[in-house]
Amino acid sequence: MPETITLHAATEPGSHQVLGACPHDCPDTCSLLTTVQDGVATRVQGNPKHPQTDGVLCTKVSRYTERTYHPERILRPLRRSGPKGTGQFTPVSWDEALTDIAQRLSSIANDPARGPQAVLPYSYAGTMGWVQGEAMADRFFNRLGASLLDRTICASAGGAALEATLGAKVGMRVEFFAESKLIIIWGSNAIGSNLHFWRYAQTAKRNGAKLICIDPRKTETAEKCHEHIALRPGTDAALAFALMQQLITHDWLDHDYIARHTLGWEALRARALQWPPERAADVCGVPVEQIYSLARDYGATVQTGAPAAIRLNYGMQRARGGGNAVRAVACLPALVGAWRHRAGGMLLSASGTHGFDKSALSRPDLRKSGPVRTINMSTIGDDLLRPCSAGFGPKIEALVVYNSNPVAVAPDSSKVVQGFARDDLFTVVLEHFQTDTADYADYILPATTQLEHWDVHTTYGHTDILLNRPAIAPVGQARTNTDIFRGLARAMGYSDTCFADDDLTLCRAGLGQRVHFDDLLAHGFVSLPVAQAPFASGGFATASDKCEFFSASLARQAGDGLPDYLPNYEPGTEGTTYPLSMISPPARNFLNSTFVNVKSLRSVEGVPVVEINSLDAAARNIFSGDRVRVFNARGQYHCHAEVSERARPGVLNGLGVWWRKFGPEGTNVNELTGQRLTDMGRAPTFYDCAVNIEKCESTQAVAS
Repeated sequence: MPETITLHAATEPGSHQVLGACPHDCPDTCSLLTTVQDGVATRVQGNPKHPQTDGVLCTKVSRYTERTYHPERILRPLRRSGPKGTGQFTPVSWDEALTDIAQRLSSIANDPARGPQAVLPYSYAGTMGWVQGEAMADRFFNRLGASLLDRTICASAGGAALEATLGAKVGMRVEFFAESKLIIIWGSNAIGSNLHFWRYAQTAKRNGAKLICIDPRKTETAEKCHEHIALRPGTDAALAFALMQQLITHDWLDHDYIARHTLGWEALRARALQWPPERAADVCGVPVEQIYSLARDYGATVQTGAPAAIRLNYGMQRARGGGNAVRAVACLPALVGAWRHRAGGMLLSASGTHGFDKSALSRPDLRKSGPVRTINMSTIGDDLLRPCSAGFGPKIEALVVYNSNPVAVAPDSSKVVQGFARDDLFTVVLEHFQTDTADYADYILPATTQLEHWDVHTTYGHTDILLNRPAIAPVGQARTNTDIFRGLARAMGYSDTCFADDDLTLCRAGLGQRVHFDDLLAHGFVSLPVAQAPFASGGFATASDKCEFFSASLARQAGDGLPDYLPNYEPGTEGTTYPLSMISPPARNFLNSTFVNVKSLRSVEGVPVVEINSLDAAARNIFSGDRVRVFNARGQYHCHAEVSERARPGVLNGLGVWWRKFGPEGTNVNELTGQRLTDMGRAPTFYDCAVNIEKCESTQAVAS
């Protein structure tokens, strides 16, 4: 394709469609078609020519024009003009903003008492794109020598578990679930967060497959499955071990596959035999008959030669033993030889199949040699409050936030707010809207939305690569993330030629030789050549080429190379101060904290709610619509009760993630979650949270 492609396509008059890609943190990564009329985007729909999207979008992304043209969108740079957190700002020019930011960052980086590692980037998956995500940002922070960010807040425990067991974040191809005869949906509300997988599951169901959902909450997905197993939060490993025990007891095993393609079987067998269904039923809080039935369904299905598949999602990994739980479940397909079928095995993430080297984008060579500090994004509440010390390094003096809203989404948010409210912390936020985090910024810089820039997207729910073309010119004075970091680099005096790379150059640099950019330009997506049954004959990505029930690397790190059951830090035990467990799954019409300010979607959700089982509600005289206070030692969260059988007894479902400013008392559910980390992957434990609940004295009913 000739180099005359303009950065902002589709500005000509008339009506036409532009190919794009959904940028959000979702397994589906849909191909988009944006209709543009005289330079204005009028509709966003799914691309019917992309098999994974098949012309269908979720409700959230189908409202994307409402987000792009939102009346509250930030369209010019803003400088704080009032106390932090009050949201008072004054417009300034881009030159003024970039010059001042560069001077502030330079003064910190060049001060021997502070140094460049006193500067921290904070970002995650506001966009999943390579280019507008970390490409030019990484170059800038590497050149500066800033602290690194350990991006753990969503998937790192499960990712570490897959890498230890299968060798990489890999699994079966999602489209082959349509051919499965048994599908176990474990820790996933697919209807709300994996819509296109659900389409395949429904095809399988129509063809006679049995669908079983394992989830503490009776989700929309659980309602549509043949069976729902409502286990206690954080007990998934116990259930997996009970399944293993039954597979062994009834000899529902593929001995040939185990012998040829696994490592550590005898040790795993000995551990699994310690978990009869009665023990697991007591730990998980489910009828023992459900465990016997689940084991029989799984073992007998594969014994008949029919494919059985497990669709994991990240719900199970958000507790103390989340990594071990994923490892235990990941062992199951190898025990029964389910990997022999293309419609058998399991899928948590397919991101490891892409195999791209992003160093050409991030340019780690720009960083000077020497020790580098890494800050875990999941403990930002504590870390912003730490003084300079020998063990920690310099105090964090500057924070540049992009593609994230940590004041709303990070755990233990009262501490996060304290940190962001520091008068001596210089904070820059790249954003579309004045989020909870932006309220604490010294500068807010207006960023483009997905309809206004180039990007390349890999996926973790399927194995395609997608290209996003800009459908419209940037609205107002918004700039791409890449252009903002280019401007900061110029203002800092960085003359490295890599800061002159335009976005098309970055798109090509990330792809290397594996994918032809012209193919992406022509079709909007490219399907990678991936084996239909990747582990039918072993060939796992581990050092042994086997499914590693026993991991030598984990044994060196933690002293135990086998998966195990680890009880929650905060089990929510009856008779204690905080007798209830709380999980905080996403509200169906939000995606983390994205889309909360889209009025049409927020009106569907109504108000922040906590689902409470009728037994727990009756014991506390709580009724639907009551204003309630959910609390623990970390804080309190005011919201409205919804008495619902979606919540199992002893567990509250605090649906999130609402912006704090929309909460009745200016807080959200993360006021209650803690900063302790998972067993592996250094991930947060959002669903490992003990609380209590009471009706507020002056209760406010919600209109029905």
